[in-house]
Amino acid sequence: MESDRRCPVCNDKIIGRIDKKFCSDQCRNSYNNERYSLNNPKVQKINRSLKKNYSILTALNKTGKTKVKRSKLLQEGFDFSYFTSIYTTQKGSTYYLCYDQGYLTIEDEFYLLIRWEDN
Repeated sequence: MESDRRCPVCNDKIIGRIDKKFCSDQCRNSYNNERYSLNNPKVQKINRSLKKNYSILTALNKTGKTKVKRSKLLQEGFDFSYFTSIYTTQKGSTYYLCYDQGYLTIEDEFYLLIRWEDN
């Protein structure tokens, strides 16, 4: 017996398993992206900035610990206003984290980039 199930995204016929909800991965992804997207433009801007900062830190910090000039970060488009958390050590050093990548001011115009490892 053939069912007349339709994809909620494109309305094409669904072929395959009985519990399949979409006709293709593309429709499933489109549906979920729309469903979970944040319609607030301010939140979208912040998320884009965090992703960009994360990408820059990851690209510049290949070894897990790297010294880099502030000008290099700025040249790449890094925005120091956006980070996900702050960690202050017992000695008073302050790390700014963007997910598992972070940075610490070590001297004038230089930053220590680190990969944060949770223990």
